Amino acid sequence: MTAKPTPIIRVQRDDFDAAAEARALTAGRRDVGALVSFVGLCRDEAGTLAALELEHYPGMAEAEMQRICELAIDRFSLLGLTAIHRFGRIEAGEQIVLVIAAAPHRQAAFDGANFVMDFLKTSAPFWKKEHGRDGTSGAWIDAKDADDSARDRWLTE
Repeated sequence: MTAKPTPIIRVQRDDFDAAAEARALTAGRRDVGALVSFVGLCRDEAGTLAALELEHYPGMAEAEMQRICELAIDRFSLLGLTAIHRFGRIEAGEQIVLVIAAAPHRQAAFDGANFVMDFLKTSAPFWKKEHGRDGTSGAWIDAKDADDSARDRWLTE
């Protein structure tokens, strides 16, 4: 019997290399049949947004990411999982979050990556503040109802 994989979890200020992370997750593996990666980017909101400021609760953010990833590994029989979330000031167009799910088959990899993102958006202690191109700073952004609905679909399945 194969040991349950340990997810790779990082919260960091620096950018990440998605291709390098995918290579690291699958290095020397012959049992992976599907690898699904998701990279979330900071969009410019039709030219009005210069950057997002992301804060997190150190220690708690990593623990919640770990919990979410372990749930995904168990639920979808994933062979490996990487979740990286950035903090600090992130300019429009820059990467914010990376999730890579490795599985024997594609559906499990897709579902695992979706599951992790849906719970990261709503359950992990990260906060976002918008910085406008006009120099203004907005309020801290709450999770959207659509994010809650995306997460809740996993609770009924």
